[in-house]
Amino acid sequence: MKAVVWKGLGDIGLEDVPEPEIKDPYDAIVRITTSAICGTDLHFVRGTMPGMQEGRILGHEAVGVVEEVGSGVRNLRPGDRVVVPSTVACGVCSYCRAGYYAQCDNANPGGRLAGTVFFGGPQAAGGLDGLQAEYARVPFAHVGLVPLPDTVDDAQAILLSDIYPTSWFGARLAEVGDGDTVAIVGAGPVGQAAIACARLQGAGRIIVVDGVGDRLDMARSQHAETVDFNAEDPVEAVRELTGGIGVDRVIEAVGVDAQKPSHGPAADAAAAQAEEFGHERSEAAPEQNPDGATWVPGDAPTLAARWAVQMVAKAGTVGTIGVYPPQVQHYPFGEAFMKNLTLRMGNCNHRRYVPHLVSLVASGSLDPTPLVTRWGDTRNAVEAYRCFDRREAGWTKVVLGVSEDGTVAPGLGEAAGTGAATTAGSPGPTAAEATQEAGS
Repeated sequence: MKAVVWKGLGDIGLEDVPEPEIKDPYDAIVRITTSAICGTDLHFVRGTMPGMQEGRILGHEAVGVVEEVGSGVRNLRPGDRVVVPSTVACGVCSYCRAGYYAQCDNANPGGRLAGTVFFGGPQAAGGLDGLQAEYARVPFAHVGLVPLPDTVDDAQAILLSDIYPTSWFGARLAEVGDGDTVAIVGAGPVGQAAIACARLQGAGRIIVVDGVGDRLDMARSQHAETVDFNAEDPVEAVRELTGGIGVDRVIEAVGVDAQKPSHGPAADAAAAQAEEFGHERSEAAPEQNPDGATWVPGDAPTLAARWAVQMVAKAGTVGTIGVYPPQVQHYPFGEAFMKNLTLRMGNCNHRRYVPHLVSLVASGSLDPTPLVTRWGDTRNAVEAYRCFDRREAGWTKVVLGVSEDGTVAPGLGEAAGTGAATTAGSPGPTAAEATQEAGS
């Protein structure tokens, strides 16, 4: 079968690989109909998340159709249409039963202390092949796979595999509640979804901080207030917008690949910390293989974390869902301590939130489709990776159509195009428009 494969730092390709097989009674084989590229995938190519094995299939977001199940899978059958949550969990250990699926005791071959398992990641994350392929083996399928009604189409469902659960989790970590003023640092896919999730959880005001023009435009289309960190100091701007107090909650959706402002007052402040950021970067990505402006690790690994701590009000809460691998050793603890902040962070417990999000989409309360800005296919996957990596205009969220057989085509979900809870009724491009843009 065809799959997107990690070949080395700065090197990925579309390769022929063996089809997966059932290895355990609780496995399922899923024929992938739709996959997507996530910012986390870029960490592996940039070098900010080490431990990848050559030949690893990438990707941890997918929608598909069950092809085969092991003898222990009693709740699914071939032909069922499903969304695949990004992280893997057994469902029976104490952590899973408490809802902490990302900290499952049994999923990681490294043992109970080894941490989160997800598809298409390094050996420390379970060493599982990913979902940017024609077929995938899904361990603990009886727990992980979430059935989809035909009222939820592939364009909606693919965003429920990782992006929306992570954003929902981020709002929960930040303790967003009724009337809160919330800042979201980062307007990539997760930051965009966090606007809707914070609003659904009661946020009164939402301020989004980023430096990429079209991403700020998308945030404004969702009626968030925006701050361009290349035009103004984001901390000062947020304080000014909140009467000098700061926001109640911050959702930090950037992580280790944060970039310094290229100009403006914030660039001057970052320049004064260039030596410190340089040390952090060498620590975060000791090995890298950039290709010009592509596959370049972030040049200010803790900048988003610093801004989050600085722009939240005293006694506020910061929820961090931007990825920080273990080798990152720096955080502004002193400033957070002196402000009595609550800091919460970690990998999303996807399986805890996916069923509820599927119900929200099926009922018309949430329509995630406006976040899909490019719809391509696996033949163009490598170029799509490159465009997404460089944050080119229009490449905020890239979805890959893998197979048309068994899909519910984009735009055919009952609530598709409504923009409910996202763009407040302003739909994104139609499936035909998105496909045409992807091929252009």
